[in-house]
Amino acid sequence: MPQGIHEIELDLDIQSVWAFVHVLENWVPLVPGYISHERVSDRRVTWTFTGDIGIMKKKISLQADITEWKEPTEVRFTLTGINENFTGEGFFQALQLGEHRTKMTGFLDITAKGLKAPMINSVLKNHVPQLTTELAEAVAGRMRQHASVPPARE
Repeated sequence: MPQGIHEIELDLDIQSVWAFVHVLENWVPLVPGYISHERVSDRRVTWTFTGDIGIMKKKISLQADITEWKEPTEVRFTLTGINENFTGEGFFQALQLGEHRTKMTGFLDITAKGLKAPMINSVLKNHVPQLTTELAEAVAGRMRQHASVPPARE
């Protein structure tokens, strides 16, 4: 089971972290290799990105289904391959460390199925931790940008 986990401490309150991660459109475009996405419903989005599978770059389409929203601490989702035989899951968790300090944890578990699964999973075993770190860092960076933008005046 190729998986990765990455923790980041942010100088943001837990509500700011929640406000960002509970909106799918905020973080789906931050997946490394992002090409496009489509919101199917409040709990489902499909997205297409370029993924490295060994020496090959491949266009991959996945469906993400939100399985749990626990405000303000957790968003859990499952992943299902649309054009490739992948399954997986992931989450973003937030832990309040102080009034304006939150630890965010990102987790991904992606597994290939089918005939080529042993070969692909051996590549994913090295790639998924890096993908998880890149996604979590990109989400944290975007949250910091949003927090530093002053509210619009009316």
